[in-house]
Amino acid sequence: MTRLEYRLYAEGSETFPLLYYYDRIGRDEVALRFACDYFIKDGKVYEKTSCAVEPECYVVYVQEALDERTMLWNKPEGPRGVRVELREYREWTADYRLVHTFTFPDTLEAMLNLQANYLYAEGREWQRTSAEIDEDRETYVYYAVPV
Repeated sequence: MTRLEYRLYAEGSETFPLLYYYDRIGRDEVALRFACDYFIKDGKVYEKTSCAVEPECYVVYVQEALDERTMLWNKPEGPRGVRVELREYREWTADYRLVHTFTFPDTLEAMLNLQANYLYAEGREWQRTSAEIDEDRETYVYYAVPV
């Protein structure tokens, strides 16, 4: 087990305030979080600027995504495991259609899918545009466009 920190990044700043931290988190979950472009926590959306490996911990640097907002989606239900929602990304829309909810038995399988450029659902191929961890809903989200 290790430590993961989310720190606030500000252009030109020499300090990076600690926003959140997780002690005793597995490296596989850290890798899964490193793959995410966005982080949602306490009703705020943060955009990842970079990731770092330091001697004592792993770090994700984020900045508040002022042009993004949290969605009022329900927490996915179903069998236990790591949940990844596939949502259809469309510019200038107020909502993103839920295409499919995947439930994986472990973080490694979820990571392989979350990092993939393409997934298959509804009999077609979907190309990744971004990914996020939504801690408020306890799920990962894979945004994609149909190919």
